[in-house]
Amino acid sequence: MKEIRIDKSYKNLLSKIGNTYTQAKENATKAVNTELIKAYWDIGNYIVEYEQKGKIKADYGDKLILQLSSDLKLQYGKGFSKSNMVYMRLFYIKYPNYKLVSKKLFWSHYFELLKLDDGLERNFYQQQSIRENWSVRELKRQKNKSLFHRLAISKDKKGILELAKEGQIIEKESDIIKTQVLDFLGFPEQYQYSESELEQRIIDNLQSFLLELGKGFAFVGRQFRMTLNNKNYRVDLVFYHIILKCYVLIDLKIGEVEHNDIGQMNMYLGYFSAEENRKDDNEPIGIVLTKEKEDIMVNYARYGMTSNLFVSKYQLYLPDKNKLKQKIQEILDDE
Repeated sequence: MKEIRIDKSYKNLLSKIGNTYTQAKENATKAVNTELIKAYWDIGNYIVEYEQKGKIKADYGDKLILQLSSDLKLQYGKGFSKSNMVYMRLFYIKYPNYKLVSKKLFWSHYFELLKLDDGLERNFYQQQSIRENWSVRELKRQKNKSLFHRLAISKDKKGILELAKEGQIIEKESDIIKTQVLDFLGFPEQYQYSESELEQRIIDNLQSFLLELGKGFAFVGRQFRMTLNNKNYRVDLVFYHIILKCYVLIDLKIGEVEHNDIGQMNMYLGYFSAEENRKDDNEPIGIVLTKEKEDIMVNYARYGMTSNLFVSKYQLYLPDKNKLKQKIQEILDDE
């Protein structure tokens, strides 16, 4: 028997077959998921209608769910656990209009989304999961880090409502700025660390830092050297933002930011704009990432400077979620 010649044509054939098979499996999974989500929504609808017609009170409603779970598990298996039944009912209550249910997410995504009581927060994480193609694991991570509240805290009422409706859309430089939570660095509380140690910890946990920065960041280098008037200067971290098509320079400060820190970053931006930018690059962005900042001083120090220079705060521990929620509510109420 003549041996098959492994040439470019054969490799193309192999690739076509593999891609067709993989795509078919993905389509089948999506189709099953779509039907399953619709079934769960319908089941929630049936339960709520039954309760309303019978004017069932809350305590009896719990017994109803327990009885349904017990009977359905006998016939159809563990898919009808009490927990699942509770969330099917909640699914219909939170999404009474099925058109608002995305077929791009799995039931495990909705299981996590339904744990959120606040509609604005839930809508944000739903849109962001779709936009960023988040896994359930990533959705949990961003929820735990209070991404919605950390983004919303710097916006007005209109901005918060847009964030909840559409998710985070990166169109301009300020869209990438938020309080960075660097809890993954593992610093003990009250530990006295240096700027060089902070930088090294970030490099050691670069993947986590990139996830915290957000979508579109690619690492370029650390301690990037610039020579001016025969003197060397170094910016701590340099990234390139793929969406905004620009360099992002980050200087780390362990104490309160000073006016000279801002002036130095402005010089770095000037250098990158003149010496490092390629023809199709946009103007670079500078971020002084600091533990503390005094807003009035920062505003005065930035007077007349490029709008691409930001002073942003970092935290070594997760923020208090209740305080964040309270601040967001205050913004909404004031507006």
